[in-house]
Amino acid sequence: MAKGKLTDEVRTHIVQGLACFDSPSVVAASVKKEFDVTVSPQAVEAYDPTKRAGRNLSEKWRTLFEAARTSFVEDTARIGISHRAVRLRALQRMAEKAEDMRNLALAAQLLEQAAKEMGEAYSNRHRLEHTGKNGGPIEHAVSAKDMTDDELARIAFGGSGGASAA
Repeated sequence: MAKGKLTDEVRTHIVQGLACFDSPSVVAASVKKEFDVTVSPQAVEAYDPTKRAGRNLSEKWRTLFEAARTSFVEDTARIGISHRAVRLRALQRMAEKAEDMRNLALAAQLLEQAAKEMGEAYSNRHRLEHTGKNGGPIEHAVSAKDMTDDELARIAFGGSGGASAA
């Protein structure tokens, strides 16, 4: 279908899909499913101002694209799979189905993935302690007070800090 024959509703759908990083072929399939309108991926790409094909996109659609892209990038809370509970629930359904199919190897992998999810293996959070007990300094097993002058000298000049093997 020619670009000029698309309704504003279809064009809005195309622009918002592209702004959410969907590929032109995915957006074209979505338009076919939602509106029963056939549009080629090349025609869809003309609505992406970040691509050469979309360099002549009107200001109206360019503004909508930028607003949708900003909203999508900044608000991941609307994406269900971004929440741990949703991911765990999906893993549970998959594990139950794998067990029903007697695919115990897959079930074990899914259980391991769920355990990693609970242990935050997939997050970039680091838990560091900056203070010791009751807010005091962190106690170290080895103290400079407990070391001999020779051991301290070795540490100061790049040697190992362990006890000498004399």
